[in-house]
Amino acid sequence: MAEESENKNTFADTVRKKSARKIRSREEGDKGLWYGLGMFGLVGWSVSIPTILFLLLGIWIDSTYKSTYSWTLMMLIVGIFIGCMNAWYWVKKESKGE
Repeated sequence: MAEESENKNTFADTVRKKSARKIRSREEGDKGLWYGLGMFGLVGWSVSIPTILFLLLGIWIDSTYKSTYSWTLMMLIVGIFIGCMNAWYWVKKESKGE
């Protein structure tokens, strides 16, 4: 019986949060073209900067130390991964309205 009451409270809380978010969104209105372009630029730079930095690091490691592995390729993959995680963080943060 207590579990059923807890589920109802959880459901009520979820509905309350979604309703408040919907009302806040209606009050803010459409963010417009510039907001969209700014977000597009933010995501682009969030991915490209770490990718380029890690790529340069990989090129430097390859030119300095002789190895059978391609550090350039490995660092490129790491840079893309970190850049995508960075972009995901910023998009998630902006979608919450923080």
